[in-house]
Amino acid sequence: MVKVSVVIPVYNVEKYLEDCLNSIIYQTLNDIEIICINDGSTDNSLKILNNYAENDDRITIISQENQGHAVATNIGIQKAKGEYLYLMDSDDIVKLNALEDTYNLCKIKNLDFLIFKALNYYELENEFYESEMYSMQGLFNVVGDNIFSYKDIPDDVMFKMTVTPWSKLYNREFVLNCGAKFPEGLIFDDNVFFWRVLFNAKRIYFYNEFLFTRRWYSSSSTTSGDQRYLDSITIVNLIGDEFKMHGEFEHHKVRLYNEKVHMGEFRYRHIKKEFKDLYFNAWREDLILLFKDEEFFKDFFENLTEEYKNLVYRILLSKNNKDFENMKNFNSIDLNDMKKEVKIKLDSEKDSNTKNHSIKYEFKKKFKKYFN
Repeated sequence: MVKVSVVIPVYNVEKYLEDCLNSIIYQTLNDIEIICINDGSTDNSLKILNNYAENDDRITIISQENQGHAVATNIGIQKAKGEYLYLMDSDDIVKLNALEDTYNLCKIKNLDFLIFKALNYYELENEFYESEMYSMQGLFNVVGDNIFSYKDIPDDVMFKMTVTPWSKLYNREFVLNCGAKFPEGLIFDDNVFFWRVLFNAKRIYFYNEFLFTRRWYSSSSTTSGDQRYLDSITIVNLIGDEFKMHGEFEHHKVRLYNEKVHMGEFRYRHIKKEFKDLYFNAWREDLILLFKDEEFFKDFFENLTEEYKNLVYRILLSKNNKDFENMKNFNSIDLNDMKKEVKIKLDSEKDSNTKNHSIKYEFKKKFKKYFN
């Protein structure tokens, strides 16, 4: 059995792929397998992979039609045979001692997974910088050099841990046994994977070293601001399902409810202008689905901050994003009065054959497998 399986989904990254592969093949830990999933690349990515594979028999290439990062990663995990598992992004760089150092620590401490720090690299400015998201100093201040589980860290620290899989080394059998997978067909998929492994792990260790460089550039899927941002609506719901599955929803519901509204607003503000109408209607439809569950919506709404109560009210009463942006905040909100007003609004829309309803249909059709 090889010590570490490295899984690298690859899609149209010819500009960065050689940097990524060089950072893996020259690792000080030699006993690794490198599984590259070519996810239907249309540039020279496959050619680059083949050139590397000809000179390194540790590399296996799997080619498929484009199905997205989650599908490619899940396939790589299933093909992996290593004792430990490292999930690499094909446009980033890992330090050459990373796998050896983290593997040794995992073995000595018998870990389910290990977390390490990462630097940010902004390509446009050619600058490196640290951020709390990836340095996680708050986590280190709590756990220090100790082995821990999620139950050992405060809520505010837990929710600030980075969800990225490339800042972690996993015990492969642990990942398989807890059923952790990336939700297919969506971006921001690492969020769901993270909570599954976190809730199941009994032995986690934080290695207080920078071992990874995260490259930021405008065409990256998570920063592009295109219509794929709609996926975040479903991802937030799937995160809630993970908390329910592990009996943690009730304890964390106030934060989860408010984060759901916050993330909806965040993606709406950052999606490109031409997709705002599409996003708004999907966002509103998601809240309408909540509204129709009277008991749940009452609990959801009453646990929101005043700011987010106002936001939800405005969304539900708005026909489109222009109405939403022009609608002013309410001075006070009575839940019963709000429910009556929203119900009247929704009833008036039932029979209207509008673009809005067409978008709602497409939203439900695309994401129907994620709804009960």
